Amino acid sequence: MSLVRRIARPLLASMFVVGGTDQLKHPSAKAEAAGPVVEKVAPLLRLPEDTELLVRANGLVMVGAGTMLALGRFPRVAAVALAATLVPTTVAAHQYWKEEDPDTRALQRIQLLKNLGLLGGLLLAAVDTEGKPGLAYRAHLASESVQRAARTTRREARHMAHSASTEARLKAAQAQHAFS
Repeated sequence: MSLVRRIARPLLASMFVVGGTDQLKHPSAKAEAAGPVVEKVAPLLRLPEDTELLVRANGLVMVGAGTMLALGRFPRVAAVALAATLVPTTVAAHQYWKEEDPDTRALQRIQLLKNLGLLGGLLLAAVDTEGKPGLAYRAHLASESVQRAARTTRREARHMAHSASTEARLKAAQAQHAFS
């Protein structure tokens, strides 16, 4: 793992570990803001409508995936999981356009933009293959390998069929020559 990844992953993950811990310890503080989002999303995803439970679950995913990302364990999966937690958190907590007070509105806008920046970092982490070929490229190579093996098998089958035909003609000619 490169030095940049060793530094960047824990830095990116730190906000999620701290925020997730807070959600686990104090779910009621976030439940009020999460309520409207839970009301809309929970039935669609067949989740329980217990807002505090979902806030805790979100916090648990943030702590777990944040720790995994910080340690470099399944970092792409961890980044996707964190992105999935960030979207509802951002929608629920940072609706700056609904704020009346200009100072509160500005603060919420900054928080929304911060979360969008974090989302961008997570998306980059989710597609970072650390210089190794990604799944799509490896699948393409495997497909090419199968196609190459199929071509080789067809070519060998044609060669064997041609050899068998030639040998059969020779045997027939020998048999006819022996009877004449």
